[in-house]
Amino acid sequence: MKKLGLLLYFMLSCFMLSAHEGEKHEKDTKEDSTHLEQSQEDSSHIQAQQEHKQDEHESKKVTADLDDFPNLHPLMVHFPIVLLLIGAVLAIANVVFLKKEIDWVITGMVFVGALGAYLSGRTFHPHTHDLTAHAKQVLAQHDLWADWTIYLSIAGFVAQLASQFIFKQKRWAVAVVALLLIASGYAVSRTGHYGAQLVHIEAVGPQGKFLESEEGHAH
Repeated sequence: MKKLGLLLYFMLSCFMLSAHEGEKHEKDTKEDSTHLEQSQEDSSHIQAQQEHKQDEHESKKVTADLDDFPNLHPLMVHFPIVLLLIGAVLAIANVVFLKKEIDWVITGMVFVGALGAYLSGRTFHPHTHDLTAHAKQVLAQHDLWADWTIYLSIAGFVAQLASQFIFKQKRWAVAVVALLLIASGYAVSRTGHYGAQLVHIEAVGPQGKFLESEEGHAH
């Protein structure tokens, strides 16, 4: 009888232990399944975000249209920068050589350079908003030197016309033109310096930051 009782107790213990292990295994399986589903959802969400970013990147045009720019000022400023600096170098050379061919090249370069300076500083001048106090100071210097670039380049162009058609390439007249174009070249380089500072240090302009669009300013 005692042995029978022990046998029944042993069998009952084994049954309860087996049931407990089965319940624990089922619980662990559910937890693993839930964790796996969560991981799959997170992975799918990340993959969807990456695909969305890739689609956005691929949909962007490599060559932007003019309408995509908030302002055309960055496109216009390269003309006076290049043409006025090269014009100044040629004017210095022409003081020595006094060549009519060089004279005509200077006239054309300074005309386009002065026109580009005027359009950049007046017609296509970007209008800003919400600038920091320091950025406003930098912008003020940029505008100051831009004005000097306009005045000096126009003066250089008028002097070049007088030298070419009135004084017939007198060396002193050519020298006056060279001095004015050197001054305009210095002014445009200072303008470019403060412009680069605004863009690359003060972050004014990239992706239209702190700039009003042409449409917005028109309204």
